[in-house]
Amino acid sequence: MKFLRDLLDKQKPLFHKGGKFENLYYLYEAGETFLFKPNHTAGIKGTQVKDAIDLKRMMITVVIAMIPCLLFGIYNTGHQHFLATGQTAGLWEDFGPKLLIGLELVLPIVIVAYAAGGLVEAAFAVVRKHPINEGFLVTGMLIPLVVPATLPLWQVALATVFAVVIAKEVFGGTGMNILNVAMTARAFLYFAYPAQISGDQVWTYLGDKTPVDGFSGATALAVAYNAGVEGQPVTEALAEHNTVLGDGMFSFMNLFIGWIPGSIGETSTLMALIGAAILIATGVASWKIIVSGFAGAYVMGLVMNLFAVNEYMAMAPEYHWVVGGLAFGVVFMATDPVSAAQTEVGKWIYGFLIGVLTVIIRVTNPAYPEGIMLAVLFMNVFAPLIDYYVVKANKKRRLQRATV
Repeated sequence: MKFLRDLLDKQKPLFHKGGKFENLYYLYEAGETFLFKPNHTAGIKGTQVKDAIDLKRMMITVVIAMIPCLLFGIYNTGHQHFLATGQTAGLWEDFGPKLLIGLELVLPIVIVAYAAGGLVEAAFAVVRKHPINEGFLVTGMLIPLVVPATLPLWQVALATVFAVVIAKEVFGGTGMNILNVAMTARAFLYFAYPAQISGDQVWTYLGDKTPVDGFSGATALAVAYNAGVEGQPVTEALAEHNTVLGDGMFSFMNLFIGWIPGSIGETSTLMALIGAAILIATGVASWKIIVSGFAGAYVMGLVMNLFAVNEYMAMAPEYHWVVGGLAFGVVFMATDPVSAAQTEVGKWIYGFLIGVLTVIIRVTNPAYPEGIMLAVLFMNVFAPLIDYYVVKANKKRRLQRATV
């Protein structure tokens, strides 16, 4: 590390004012602070207390929390390919080939997302003459995890650029955005290119193989909705789905673990919960938002049961936790410290309403089966209003207790 530190110090004068590359100083600064802790002080006299973490390290903690979802998603992509083509029956058979297929499909999406977003961030930093924002360390990983592995790379790049510019940079960059950037990218893809991000066929990579006769790449949400339309109990429809490969593909345990078709990082509730444990233990994410998000979905599922007019509304509430991307969205999207509610009471309200809205959108509007996307974006907009009324209520209570 000393060699690397000496190398950076030797090149630093070239990027300072008057140097050959002074216009690129903030690109140099981004690389330097990524590798080593910042060397600034507050510019005041007296004792300085330096925290062990800065924005880059906080963002890297979130990326580390997403690694279980990423690794599982890579392997599951290969596993779904083998299922669709009838090449394997066991989860851990052909481990190497499955992993290679997953890497072949997923890694290019990750690379393209980081490259496209990084170029936009660098361009804005150079033009505005400010340090490169670190927020994209997380966004660049989130975007690949909320799209299918078969999404064309040019659409990944386009959605990333759109989200970074429209949802973030126009508001002033990291810390100023109103909407979650990664969820904005997914929403853009959903409305601009729905055929490539939704439907039965996009979730299963076939390559040059022939799919098994009778196999469907439908997601659990699609199966649940169709069961409601046809009047078949949802749990029964899920249990019978793809029985050509054997029973239990959409059993509750399989849904919880994540061996199902879906977006790269969203299929496994278990991996999302592991990420949640990391975020909560490090103090990066609010456990109140996570707990209230799951609670809101469960409560709304119970309400739907009480007023059920079809089988989808009658689905057991706990299934809403494991179908679709609710767990991933609540853990990694809803807890975004910029676009979420900031007050402690507001976090409970904000998370609870995300869970409630997710189930409402799923069950009552078949055009948007993945309700977590719209629920998070909708509540991003209302988060400041929630905080406003929470603060206002606190002021009112304190004034009533005050003595003159």
